[in-house]
Amino acid sequence: MHVGVGTFRPIEAETLDAHVMHAEWAEIDAETAAILRDQRARGGRIVAVGTTSARTLETASASGTIQPFQGRTNLFIRPGHGFHAVDVLLTNFHLPRSSLLVLVSSLAGLDLMRRAYAEAVRERYRFFSYGDAMLIIS
Repeated sequence: MHVGVGTFRPIEAETLDAHVMHAEWAEIDAETAAILRDQRARGGRIVAVGTTSARTLETASASGTIQPFQGRTNLFIRPGHGFHAVDVLLTNFHLPRSSLLVLVSSLAGLDLMRRAYAEAVRERYRFFSYGDAMLIIS
């Protein structure tokens, strides 16, 4: 994975449909894809550590199962995205108007994220890349 600078840019479009997602380079080799498919076949969960990992896994599973992937992805995970790979996400608290917050809300649900962020503000959690983390289990 190569995290692109676009990761840190806020969404400026009026609607999510109008947002143009930045591209990032990602790779999942055949061996890793096979391990992840086996994990899923045995009933195991797939844990993404970070939103770039989540985008990579979801890109590689566009067909419904995780396949080897090498290339750029501009996948914008937003409400309505049917997750095929990611069951659990470990990530930090993201800034408002970010594609990362949209991704997290798509996995956890908007209501849960609103409550989690309200608590994070109330308890003075640290946001952004070097802040506190959350574990989302879907």
